[in-house]
Amino acid sequence: MWIRPISKPVPLLTLLQCPIILQSPPNLRNNNKTPKASMEAAGCDSDGREFKNAQEMWREQIGDEGDDLKKTQWYREGVAYWEGVEASVDGVLGGFGQVNDADIKGSEAFLNTLLHERFAGGGRNQQLVALDCGSGIGRITKNLLIRYFNEVDLLEPVSHFLDAARESLSQEYFVASNMHKATNFYCAPLQEFNPDAGRYNVIWIQWCIGHLTDDDFVSFFKRAKVGLKPGGFFVLKENIARNEFVLDKEDRSITRSDLYFKNLFQRCGLHLYKMKDQKGLPEELFAVKMYALTTAVPKKAHKTRYKVQANKPGIIE
Repeated sequence: MWIRPISKPVPLLTLLQCPIILQSPPNLRNNNKTPKASMEAAGCDSDGREFKNAQEMWREQIGDEGDDLKKTQWYREGVAYWEGVEASVDGVLGGFGQVNDADIKGSEAFLNTLLHERFAGGGRNQQLVALDCGSGIGRITKNLLIRYFNEVDLLEPVSHFLDAARESLSQEYFVASNMHKATNFYCAPLQEFNPDAGRYNVIWIQWCIGHLTDDDFVSFFKRAKVGLKPGGFFVLKENIARNEFVLDKEDRSITRSDLYFKNLFQRCGLHLYKMKDQKGLPEELFAVKMYALTTAVPKKAHKTRYKVQANKPGIIE
């Protein structure tokens, strides 16, 4: 997984200069007074430097259009950061492995709702296939996706993460049924990946899209649309900035705001089917939202009641 789900500790002075880096600590959380300079800035970086807009930030980070060398450096440095991280749950979650259970629980509730609304019988009578983007060590595949999908493909640019995922998911004791398996392990970045046409019911993208520039974000989703089966959809789960964006200079990623995301969705030609906030994470961390996105204008969903199957296995440690 490419992007840590937490924000790093920031000095108080930086917090006051750029209050979108972290949710305010308890003694500041109810303070509605924002410094004037911060109100005028669209976003900032992890050092507290402010930018008037995202265009200014991107121009500095990847240069003007056609500056392939600088853009290549952006992606190379992002992967290099994660190549130095331990292939473990604690490593891919930035030292906060304790958020794993809450994350999986929130994702499962969201996925359950979507499957029952989008597929007859929750998809239990279909051969369902998912793609796990920015899969890291296979944390989401192992704890969630492989329990609902007959096949899961993993996409990850960091080779030692993917090796750990392959080893973990191939262990015989893990496989609950030969009808549910990890099939393909692709060592490639999002901006270069081209899925097989019509293969996936769900493409799951979590804590990794922040490494893509805006143009590559749009290009990725336009290519990925081809990989969806009829009725298929995307799930994007990401950190949310309170203002427009926060640039992390260390791992070369950007945390976008809800509005920033929705503007990009429009550029991609995607429609917002459903949205939900992740609950149960520590208050000092970034807010996290889940978006279900479709390629066609969603029909009004009928409210249905369903029971989660009692024989679903629990989260695997």
